[in-house]
Amino acid sequence: MIKYGDDRVTNLQFAAFYPRIERRDEQWVDVELRFETKPNTDEVPSDLIELTALVICTRAGAPIQIEAQDAGCDCEYQFTFFEKEQIEAFVRSDEIQEAIRRA
Repeated sequence: MIKYGDDRVTNLQFAAFYPRIERRDEQWVDVELRFETKPNTDEVPSDLIELTALVICTRAGAPIQIEAQDAGCDCEYQFTFFEKEQIEAFVRSDEIQEAIRRA
């Protein structure tokens, strides 16, 4: 996680994802991810209430944007490249791709 204006960087390792998939319109599908982190990974920043990820995908399932959210709203954190790789790999999994196409 990277907080805007801060030079401290942490890297979360995710153990499990819990998706909620919703079709926004004819072009976009929103994938909201709640998650668990692995033991012995960096801590979720303590000033966040409920960290989630919002992944905006095309109707074909391609992830276009990955945003950190706190309690369902934009926040001052962003995911690191390493964290985004983990999230994108999950979203590109066969099970989630099928769910996106059904949305």
